[in-house]
This record gives sequence, structure tokens and C-alpha cells, in this order.
Amino acid sequence: MNAEIIAIGSELLTPFRQDTNSLYLTEKLNQLGVEVIFKTIVGDNRQHLTAAARLAISRADIIIFMGGLGPTEDDLTREAVAEALELKLHRDPEIVRSLEQRFAARKMKMSANNLKQAEVIAGAIVLPNPNGTAPGQWLTGSSDGRQKIIVLLPGPPHELKALFEKQCMDLLRAKVPQQFIATRTLKIAMMAESQCDARIAPIYNRFVDVQTTVLAGAGEIQVHLKSRSHSLEAAQERVDQLVEKIEEELDDLVFSDNGDSLEQIVGYYLQMRNATLAVAESCTGGLLSERITSVSGSSRYFLGGAVVYSNKLKTKFAAVPPDLIKKYGAVSAEVVKAMAEGIRQRCGATFGVGITGVAGPTGGTPDKPVGLVFHALAGDRGTEVIERNFPGDRKRIRWFAAQQALDMIRRKVM
Repeated sequence: MNAEIIAIGSELLTPFRQDTNSLYLTEKLNQLGVEVIFKTIVGDNRQHLTAAARLAISRADIIIFMGGLGPTEDDLTREAVAEALELKLHRDPEIVRSLEQRFAARKMKMSANNLKQAEVIAGAIVLPNPNGTAPGQWLTGSSDGRQKIIVLLPGPPHELKALFEKQCMDLLRAKVPQQFIATRTLKIAMMAESQCDARIAPIYNRFVDVQTTVLAGAGEIQVHLKSRSHSLEAAQERVDQLVEKIEEELDDLVFSDNGDSLEQIVGYYLQMRNATLAVAESCTGGLLSERITSVSGSSRYFLGGAVVYSNKLKTKFAAVPPDLIKKYGAVSAEVVKAMAEGIRQRCGATFGVGITGVAGPTGGTPDKPVGLVFHALAGDRGTEVIERNFPGDRKRIRWFAAQQALDMIRRKVM
């Protein structure tokens, strides 16, 4: 069976509010072997809601509506779904009593518009909401010979999650054929999406029972793999077989096959080698250090370092000779090499990293344009220097520069 999730609320169509409930529901549905095939956001407009409901009912087996069950004029989910199903609404006396008791217990007068929350679609099972005033509703039926399950849930996350967990999961288990979904995520650093797909598409296209999605962003390619089968073992076996084939093709370009971040992987390898790290950052302004220390336990391998933004501090904290800066400029292979070696020596670390570049949007020249970044990694076997030109704005260039540094460390210590 498959599902569609419909988030309702005009606020979700603005830049200021984001739907997070659908992420929770997708995870729970996947646990039952149900794949979410559509997610829709609809504003508080009855005509649009009714149209969205009819479309969802025509193409999905399970349709979950979130929000629009409150007492105000713009809460229109019950009315829209009833219209789409060509069913009537009736006022449930039990819900009315529950509302009256709730307000009385708080010594508050209940306004008449709260009775709207007692409107129930004909044939629906009422799902009590212990954390709010708007109960959910559960309907089953058939359309075009297919069983349909329609669920109406309140919008506030703490209400939705508690209600779905305690009431809907068991109802769904009783209705949904037993299926299992297995997933894996491969992560590849500092590779173009087109290059990655050109190499792995001939492989994943042979696995027709595994859904493959390739995503790119922030100096990282993610390959999401999903398979559904009658048993978790069978689904997992197919996903794992594809993972093995892709890893054979990409080799050490893959830095994670279990969802770990690049900074986590770097930490694992440094600990395995009993190695330590120190950094001297210029254009990244501490971003590399922040990412490394975002991992719990990073104090075992990360000694520290310095943000050496000015030339004076490059000399003071990273031991870069002033004459070197004067001769080659702060953004140069020679200076970044000295930064990495100097911070390594100053901190007594196994490895030292240096980063210097032009993050923009100003400061670039024809010889040293915006996006030019030099990286250096110093160790007891010498110093490696890499020159890169990153496109984009200041934020993107700084992130890519930190990503490149982390990947340099990974490749050195893996």
C-alpha cells in the first residue's frame, strides 16, 4: 500500500512556517512497509482542499490530512473531506460533552465556535485527542476496487504524534498487508552529481526492485536506496547488494554507507589511528573547527587551533614567516603550507590543517578570484597542498572549503 500526506494551513505556504509533521509520519508509515508517494500542502481554502482530497483519494491507498480541525472559520478539513467523499457531517454529543468538561475544568467559558470541533464525517471513528480539543477521525472504504484509509489528524506536532502513535499505528497494522522497507544512504564527497550518476546509473538500473535517488548539495552527493519486500531480510539483502556494487565502482569516493557525516567519519579514523589534529583557518573563520567539534567525543582527537584572519595572526599563531606572506600573498600555496606546518608544530598534533582563500563577494582579483581556496594538510610524511576554485556566494564557498579540508583528512587517515 502507498500513502499521501496532506498538510493544511496557509501559514505553511509562507517563508515563516515549515511542515515537519510529514517527516514523522513518513518514518512511521515506512516502518509499516507503506511508501509515501505524494506530499501536498494546501492553504485554508475549501475549494482547494476539496480538490486536493479528491485527487489524493484517486491515487493513494492511505490519505492522511494534518491540520484544519480547530474551531476557527479557516479550519475547513472536515467540511472539505466530507464534500470530497459525498458524505454528511453530524455533531457528536460525546465530543460536545468532552469539550464542555474540558473548559469547565479550567473554569473557562466555552465559546460557541468550539462546537465545530464536534462535527464528525458520517461513518468515521473518532480518535480522542488527550492533548487538545480537536479529535482526529478515521474512515475506511473503497474506490475503484481498492481499499482506502482516510485519517484526519490535528496539526500541532505534540497532539498529532501522541494521537497517531497511540491510536493510528495499531489500526494501520490491522489493515496494511505485512511488508517491509529497507533503506541505505551512501555519501560521496567533492564529486559532481553528473559524474557520480554517470558511473553508478548502469549499476542501479539493473536493480529494478530498488528505488534509487541521487541528491547533490554542499559538496556532498547522497545516494538514497530503498527496497520493499515481504520480509525485512529480503528487502535489506537487495539494498545491501546494490550498495556493494556501487562501493566497488566508486571505491574511496564513498565516505559513508550508514548515514554518518563527514566530520563523524574523520573522527572515527583519527581515533583508530590514535592521531590528533590542529587547524589554522583564515577564510573559513572557524567553520572547520565548529564542524569537527559538533561531534561528541571530538576532544579525544581535536587539540584546537586558531582563526588567523589577519596576516599578523598568521605569523603569531601559525608561525608563518612575514616574508613569505609579503612575497606570495596571504592566499597562496606557500602560505597555506606554512600555516598547516606551523599550527601542527605549535599544538604538537599528528596532523595540521591550513585553509586560506577569497570567500567574497569582494576581495577578488584577476589572479586570485573569489572562490579561490588553498588547503594544506601537514603530517610526519610531509605536507599536501590542494588548490580549488569554488563557485557560489560567501556562505557556499566557506562550506565547500571546510568540506574539502575534511575530505583531505579522511583520505590521509583512512
